[in-house]
Amino acid sequence: MDSDDVVFDIETKRSFNEAGISARDGENFGKLGVSVVGAYVYGLGQYLTFEEHEIPEFEKLLQRAGRVVGFNIRHFDLAVLQPYISWNLKNLPALDLMDDIKKSLGHRLYLDSLADATLGVRKSGDGLQALKWYKEGKMGEIKKYCLKDVEITKNLYDFGRQNGHVLFYSRNAGGKVAIPVAWNKPEKLDAEKNVQLKIF
Repeated sequence: MDSDDVVFDIETKRSFNEAGISARDGENFGKLGVSVVGAYVYGLGQYLTFEEHEIPEFEKLLQRAGRVVGFNIRHFDLAVLQPYISWNLKNLPALDLMDDIKKSLGHRLYLDSLADATLGVRKSGDGLQALKWYKEGKMGEIKKYCLKDVEITKNLYDFGRQNGHVLFYSRNAGGKVAIPVAWNKPEKLDAEKNVQLKIF
């Protein structure tokens, strides 16, 4: 893997209702606030966490990153993180696994369904539980939960790069279906590419 890749995920302090915004109001996602950032840094071979007051340290990692990787980061994580960062995160080289798969299939898939079919693992909880932990001051629990999501995303990314596809369960096909991916290439992927799905 490229040594300057960074896989990351964030947990927020507030729900959409608590922040008084809509899930479609991406310009105001910063109102959700960041409780924890979890990251895997290939160059260090380490998982790291950052609380809100430590985000300047995470910003330094972003500045050195050749590419950031995540699941729904373009529409969510980067938008929530933007108020903490002194430069425009839209300029950051980013691979959004959810976005790329959606371009191929024409519809979105959840991280849990991809991880289950591809890796045989599932998420350990949901974001609502992380919000509850934040209110209770259980930062350690949030960090564990966040890093589990980072680990799943990293392993999905690694699998896709090594095998050229990831998997999901298709009711129509009656089993696992492979989605071709080209995640080894840092340049933007062609949304118009002709995708051939393979049934397993």
